[in-house]
Amino acid sequence: MPLPPDFEDTHYHVDDIYQVARDKVREFALAVKSEHPAHHDEQVARDLGYSGLVAPPTFFAIFGALAQRRLLELGGLDLTRVMQTDQRAEFHKPLVVGAHLSCGVSVDSVRAMAGADIIVTKNVVADANGEPVLTTYTTVVHRELADDDEGANDEIMEAVRAL
Repeated sequence: MPLPPDFEDTHYHVDDIYQVARDKVREFALAVKSEHPAHHDEQVARDLGYSGLVAPPTFFAIFGALAQRRLLELGGLDLTRVMQTDQRAEFHKPLVVGAHLSCGVSVDSVRAMAGADIIVTKNVVADANGEPVLTTYTTVVHRELADDDEGANDEIMEAVRAL
């Protein structure tokens, strides 16, 4: 199924507010093996001038991926046929424990190439005052199942869909 003609004008704003929690920052830092003490020790973070623990830079992936997924679903994309190829993040200020974040995502551009759709999305994460915390640009490639695709991949695709 091709992308809807108005997909390039698609916007989605996450209804929920994400609160950056101390334990989540510590857990994420451990998971990504980030040993900087500002991710684990509140006093170190305060000594560096922050009001609480500072989340590792990739922490935004936790809630950004949810917004991204919803936007692609709104476009009718089969998410099992989407592959992320690039991501760029512009940090406006650190993610600190206690922040209440909102996220809006939109389609920045769409182009077709070699039978695939190349889609760039823009996520804007803002704090409780509406000030940007970070902006990300994510490039994904979406390819519909073609008539000449082998059926051998059906079993793999069903397993992915079941996840």
